[in-house]
Order: sequence, then C-alpha cells, then structure tokens
Amino acid sequence: MDVHAKVLLISVAAQLAGMHPQTLRQYDRMGLVEPGRSAGGGRRYSLRDVELLREIQRLSQEEGVSLAGVKRIIDLEQLVLELRERLEHTQQQLAYAERRLAQLETISAFPRTDLLPSTRTSTALVVWRPRSSEGGTR
Repeated sequence: MDVHAKVLLISVAAQLAGMHPQTLRQYDRMGLVEPGRSAGGGRRYSLRDVELLREIQRLSQEEGVSLAGVKRIIDLEQLVLELRERLEHTQQQLAYAERRLAQLETISAFPRTDLLPSTRTSTALVVWRPRSSEGGTR
C-alpha cells in the first residue's frame, strides 16, 4: 500500500494514531495535518498522515511543545525536505552541464581551458619588451 494514498476513514486513522476523531478534525482545522477528501466531503487519511499524527502527539505530550510550536516544526521540516530536493536537482543539473561542457571541449577546435580545470600544458614562449619612458621602443 502506498503510504501517501489518502484512503483511511477518520475513525480508522484516529484509532491507528491513538486519538479521538475530534482531535483529528481539530488538527485539520489548525493545518497540522492535511487529509484528502472523499466525493462526499469526508476526510481521508494516509499512513503517512497517521505517522505525522503520532509525531504531533509525541511532540505535544512527551516534549511539551505547544501545538503552534508543533506546526512550526512540521512546516520547517517540510521546507528542509523541499530544499534538499531542490538542491539535489540543482546538483544533478550542474553535473550534467559539467559533463556536457567537457564533451564540447573535446570536439572544439579552440577549447576553453579557462572554463574547466585542464591538464593540458603549453610550450608557448612569450617575449615581452618593456616600453621606454620616452614613448619609443628600444
């Protein structure tokens, strides 16, 4: 069973979480948990929602966190999860771009060694002559 599937009736979810159904309704109104809705408007919970309800209960009863504090914790944990996913996606895009640039560099007639670290060495010799202070050349 998909842990995110919103299929559990409120009575079943409440029993699994060890709570009264009215508590689940209150948590829904407070935005602590977001159940799905059936065609008739009844609340439907997932197994993930039940885990969240248990965590809410643990934080509020065992840790003494207020429900407002619990909501803040849940919101921040969700934000961290979303940011981690975005970071992972961005890292994948960067890795792809680096691989693609390396591929393009190998087929280019004039590779850009300043864009990626390169092991290529040059044997070019540059002669430099300073200009004289009178504006002429020596």
